[in-house]
Amino acid sequence: MQQIKHLYWRAGFGLSPTAWAERRNWSVQRAVEQLFAEAAKDQSIRNAIAAASGPFENFSEMSQMSKDERRKEARKKITADTADWIQMMADERSSALKHRMMLFWHGHFACRVLQPNLALKQLAVLEEHALGNFRDLVLGIARDPAMIRYLNNQQNRKDSPNENFARELMELFTIGRGNYSERDVKEAARAFTGWSSNLRGEFVFRRFQHDFGSKTFMGKTGNFDGDDIIDMLLARKQTAVFLTRKIYRYFVNDKVDEARVQELAESFYSSGYDIGRLMRNLFSSDWFYAPQNMGTQIKSPIVLLVGMMRTLPTEFRDDRTFLILQKALGQMIFNPPNVAGWPGGQSWIDNSTLMLRLNLPVYLLEAGEANLRPKDALESDSRGGRLRKLDARIDFSRLENWLGAQQPAAAAKELAEYLIVRPVQLPALLAEGLARQSDTARTLPMMLVGVMSLPEYQLC
Repeated sequence: MQQIKHLYWRAGFGLSPTAWAERRNWSVQRAVEQLFAEAAKDQSIRNAIAAASGPFENFSEMSQMSKDERRKEARKKITADTADWIQMMADERSSALKHRMMLFWHGHFACRVLQPNLALKQLAVLEEHALGNFRDLVLGIARDPAMIRYLNNQQNRKDSPNENFARELMELFTIGRGNYSERDVKEAARAFTGWSSNLRGEFVFRRFQHDFGSKTFMGKTGNFDGDDIIDMLLARKQTAVFLTRKIYRYFVNDKVDEARVQELAESFYSSGYDIGRLMRNLFSSDWFYAPQNMGTQIKSPIVLLVGMMRTLPTEFRDDRTFLILQKALGQMIFNPPNVAGWPGGQSWIDNSTLMLRLNLPVYLLEAGEANLRPKDALESDSRGGRLRKLDARIDFSRLENWLGAQQPAAAAKELAEYLIVRPVQLPALLAEGLARQSDTARTLPMMLVGVMSLPEYQLC
């Protein structure tokens, strides 16, 4: 059971009570196969784009808005898009693995997006290639209008090259620092001149801005374009090692076992950068389930929030709640701190975020006074900027059906076994409080608060 918990927290966001009851005794092999089967069918983002409507799909209407009206509408829509993606991650019908991989790539190709139509388009690229071929993924990102604008490739022209995208492509997205020269950056920037986007948020290649001259990159000379640069980076085995090491840190352990990384990277490289094969190898390896790798990672704010919502289907009545919680916890979708993304690990925890994390179950389940007041880059005034309570509708029925008519102490122990990766001893105070609780309607929320408020719940 512990291996199944470990797998579903690292490859997803934990299990719903129904799925836990069904899968807790599955073999690892069966669970891995099921995760990949679900991922192959999931098209949540594509379906959302097909259903999207609004002023950003109606350009004549948008052109009639004032600048302030367009900015206000953009904030409103990107807040809704953020909420929609979080709800997709939390939806038991969607693929946890697909969305967890998208969340990883969203941090790897970190990009601040302030235009909602571009946010959805970038998510569509991540969805299509999350478990596909890395070459296709990085080519998609190189042509992504949100990334082009974020890293100033709109200004990358043959008469005045802008090196931002070329530098980050090498340093953060592919081969890693120390494996290229400053000349490589300059020559790569020339290869990406003219890669731009239009007002409709579509990729365009502007031939008159492109440098068609000969370039020398990593010891090779030719009339290279952006595709050629990416192919030459992928031809270097160090790129596979760099990517695999980052994946190991995210999915396995902050303390890297270089022998394991080299072994996985060799297979990743020889497969032609097949992401799905890499992840299947990782999740199927015995060492992935070693004690030192289980229950040792601090959940990111999004993983923490989505995991709670997978346990308890939750409907927030105001999309702004998602935005304010993300800001307060320290991870805002579409708004990373910089192009390097979120550092992760212990950086998720400081004095303010730790208290919020430990008290979040109280705010969510008992309508406790949250009194959150973060200021957000997307919310200029945020209607006073203060969130006193989390206005949420929570469905307890799946948990109630699973736990049945057990005595509170036994049910609390069952909850802890379900929600916490490593075995944990419940506090005596919780057992005493449950024994004194006379209002049966309050028993389950009290148990959940008691278990979810444990420090061990912060780990996966």
